[in-house]
Amino acid sequence: MNLNTEICSGRRTPGRSSVGLGLLLISLSAVLPIRPAIASAKLRIAASITDLASIASAVGGDQVECFSIARPTADVHHVEVLPSYMVRVSRADVYLKVGMQLDQWADQIIDGSRNDHLVIVDCSRDISALEKPTGQVNASMGDVHPNGNPHYWLDPRNGAIVATEVAEALGKVDPAHAADYQSRAEAFTKQVDSEMTKGKGIISTLPSNVVITYHSSWVYLASAFGLEIAGTAEPIPGIPPTAKHLQDLVDLIKQRKVGLFLQEPYFSDDAGQFLSRQTGLRVIKESPSCDTEAAGSYLSHIDQLLQLMAAPAGDAGGR
Repeated sequence: MNLNTEICSGRRTPGRSSVGLGLLLISLSAVLPIRPAIASAKLRIAASITDLASIASAVGGDQVECFSIARPTADVHHVEVLPSYMVRVSRADVYLKVGMQLDQWADQIIDGSRNDHLVIVDCSRDISALEKPTGQVNASMGDVHPNGNPHYWLDPRNGAIVATEVAEALGKVDPAHAADYQSRAEAFTKQVDSEMTKGKGIISTLPSNVVITYHSSWVYLASAFGLEIAGTAEPIPGIPPTAKHLQDLVDLIKQRKVGLFLQEPYFSDDAGQFLSRQTGLRVIKESPSCDTEAAGSYLSHIDQLLQLMAAPAGDAGGR
């Protein structure tokens, strides 16, 4: 029920006195959440992942409040839909989706929120997708996305594209601050340019730019900073590694002198530990997503990933 619409429309039940209406409002106020006056002026932005929420926080500044659904250490392919998520989204003004069929669970949350005024933004709209299949996709190919690899936020240049899209959406919802959103998006893009320069410098210190990954989460990071992914622990996306596939990777690692293995925290450690024992490979187990929705967390996370890759063996992040 939209309480403001009902009350401000001027509709009144015949025979009800103004006193009766006042009592009705008092009783409703006891059961409905009342937003503080200072918060009501801010746009509430929901996002599927922390990275999108962090970008929105940078673009929105003091005019927004952001929250994310998936935990930063969660596998974004599989997020349990809880009623509490629907309640939070029911109070939001904007929802930021990853898109490319990665966060299809978000549709259930949005539908369950029954939020008719919610503005939904597919943040992948202007992204140039990598690993987009050219033929028909079927189950035998594993966890392959027909629209391309959806982990695009790990390329900061795509983060800048998302910032522009978010600024456009917020400007339509809140025209009074449209110029502010646009200005912050432009400032964010400059930060991305700086991070790209810094990141390439960090990667240039590696003895080899060839890496192995567990899942295909890291394709955009590799593309952005000049890394080569020689193979993945998964024989096909979403399928756990077999003994034969791991042995093939051992041979590949030795042949290509691969020194790093990137792994997401929600997969088993067994493959990385085996490869490390057999080859001396250094395992970096980190989330593809930043750890908070705070402005600045997104780019700081990218920097942290690159710093861990360049750190000497035995330092933090080398497992």
